[in-house]
Amino acid sequence: QWTGCTFPWREAKDPKKKGTTVWSVFDAGTKYFGRGKQGHMVNYRVANLKKVLAALKKEGVWIDPKTEESEYGKFAWIKDGEGNRIELWQPPKGS
Repeated sequence: QWTGCTFPWREAKDPKKKGTTVWSVFDAGTKYFGRGKQGHMVNYRVANLKKVLAALKKEGVWIDPKTEESEYGKFAWIKDGEGNRIELWQPPKGS
């Protein structure tokens, strides 16, 4: 059961291009955010996950070796300077 909602929007410079912002609630005991007491996680949409990960690796950013690919797109996780997990998402083509 999904406990969230989506907010549709359009690109300001090209209103024909549509997108969505997703807001999801997770159970307080979720392990999805990783270890520790992280209470939320930001998800950034990226155009090319492989290129973003390569650039972040050059900068010395911690990158989770696990990635996922499904009908919802490609996912990877990194950590910010304070150790918080951040999700990177490349939407599937055509979405």
